[in-house]
Amino acid sequence: MAKMERAHKHTILILGGSGFLGNAIYSELCSYFRTFATYNTSNKQLEKNHHFFQYNFEEDDIYEILDIVKPTTIISALRGDFSKQVLLHQHLAEYVFSKQIKLLFLSSANVFDAYSKYPSYEQDKTLSNSVYGHFKIKIENMLLRLPKKQVAILRLPMVFGNHSPRINEILQNIKEKVPVEVFPNLIMNVTTDSKLTQQIHYIINRNKHGIFHLGSTDLVHHDEFIKELVSSLELNKTAQYKRVYTTNDDRYLAVLPKFNKLPKHLQIQSQDLITELK
Repeated sequence: MAKMERAHKHTILILGGSGFLGNAIYSELCSYFRTFATYNTSNKQLEKNHHFFQYNFEEDDIYEILDIVKPTTIISALRGDFSKQVLLHQHLAEYVFSKQIKLLFLSSANVFDAYSKYPSYEQDKTLSNSVYGHFKIKIENMLLRLPKKQVAILRLPMVFGNHSPRINEILQNIKEKVPVEVFPNLIMNVTTDSKLTQQIHYIINRNKHGIFHLGSTDLVHHDEFIKELVSSLELNKTAQYKRVYTTNDDRYLAVLPKFNKLPKHLQIQSQDLITELK
């Protein structure tokens, strides 16, 4: 009964529900809340699921879906054209403000990629040298103008999972005898899709807001981490590596929590990730 009662409290709409992260979030939440999601490219399986709406944010109007779903929480996990995403989030910000609902935005450690000397914390000033980081900052700044309690910005490090694009690419490279790119000077933190979805579940359930840095509590070198990962998948005998040096010094791209810390069971260390993906 408690589960049903809680389910009616929230109606969730995930934008980008057919992507790797969006789909993982849907799978985590759909048993607990009224959960709807969007998908872009034609998909027979999703067409049959009445909780999924076909939606191309570069062409379609979001208001039609918002009117049908009437979400209390929107989760933005979209990929695609940056300028069109900015426009969509302007519309979402207006809608969220007028309906007094909540928006969770999946951002990235790249909002700090211009700072390479230290890891980054929630209240640090964002600054990016990349087009991707720049676009995430633009949306973050727009959403941070909304009333505080209506927004959660989730900054993610590299996300891995059994079916993640990153793991798939590594497996594909090894299979085709193509060297796997590693960045020896890059110090980062990581997470898994399963830990991230648990964290999002908690943030929704506890009605949390603000900026969250959802990376592992420890830092790793990219090359060492990838090699350990490949070794744990027992593929190290056939793997070849290509070392990519973007700088002579160590550079950080890591998002660590200082203020918005989640409970212990929702924190992750890089070693947990290796264990989970075995």
